[in-house]
Amino acid sequence: MSTPSKHTPLHAAHVAAGARLVDFAGWDMPVNYGSQIEEHHAVRTDAGMFDVSHMLSLDLSGPDATPFLRGLLANDVSKLSASGKALYACMLNPQGGVIDDLIVYRFNANEYRLVVNAGTADKDLAWMRARVAASGANVTLDGRRDLAMIAIQGPRAIERASAAIPELSTAGGIPSPFSAVRAADLLIARTGYTGEDGLEITVPARRVEAMWNALLAAGVKPCGLGARDTLRLEAGMNLYGQDMDETVSPLDSGLSWSVDLKDDSRNFVGRTALEAKPPSQRLLGLILEDKGVLRSHMKVFTAAGEGETTSGSFSPTLERSIGLARLPLATQANEAVEIEIRGKRLKARTIKLPFVRNGKALV
Repeated sequence: MSTPSKHTPLHAAHVAAGARLVDFAGWDMPVNYGSQIEEHHAVRTDAGMFDVSHMLSLDLSGPDATPFLRGLLANDVSKLSASGKALYACMLNPQGGVIDDLIVYRFNANEYRLVVNAGTADKDLAWMRARVAASGANVTLDGRRDLAMIAIQGPRAIERASAAIPELSTAGGIPSPFSAVRAADLLIARTGYTGEDGLEITVPARRVEAMWNALLAAGVKPCGLGARDTLRLEAGMNLYGQDMDETVSPLDSGLSWSVDLKDDSRNFVGRTALEAKPPSQRLLGLILEDKGVLRSHMKVFTAAGEGETTSGSFSPTLERSIGLARLPLATQANEAVEIEIRGKRLKARTIKLPFVRNGKALV
């Protein structure tokens, strides 16, 4: 394994807190600060925070910003009529595979911010610049490595964050769900990757350690990548590189809701390929009924044929092993299936996602 070469502006704070650090997409990131299970439960019952500064904010501006994004993304940014509204979208290649999944925020018709995944940031920026050149669009792209980001998540996230961050108490400081507001030099977004309410706050790198420490003092628990993964899995949220990638259509990955085909004149990249090849699989949840732990790339045997797990782990909320799987299209929720683990077929059943939302088990 290569030595991680990149540190977020909070790296020293993680080291001081005794975090166990691991290489994630070339970044030295905390996987936990002691107990991954405790961190998971803190987010489900109270408030936890994550350093997500390894993700990249991209500012896109110019008179062609809206038409350019309408051609770049499978979801349609014209849905974003109000300033600050957010949209989840996939950026596809011409074959209909997912280059990345991202969130785009609209400030006005000529100004947007995109937040892309850490492991794909360089590739994403190169792809977007190539598309700008090919289309001749009058837009400017700016990768903002001068910014950091903290995700504060959980039923008490906003309450605790409001005690630590003065900008949240100003008029319009707390946005509505899936929206963002700009307050001084912060972007405060009501978004997240855990299935809980909360905020993702983008802050100048020079200010982020002071904000992190203020949140600590307000009772927000630091959480690492381990809890982030089990939380997003319980929430039924895809992880790029596991549940989808450049070889997989969003229509086969439970992301058809993020593909907008309503406007026949909007010929976004990958549309032709998606329309030529209807979905052949569907993404469902799995609960293991025998003893064992689900991981990715395990064979799943259903009445309609074979599938494969894409993610799997132990669920701290359900105290069961759970996973996501791409299965034959005819497979339905609440079907008995078998999963091959270490040469044995173990019993499981399919479920409609998510497993957990807003602290409540749904299965």
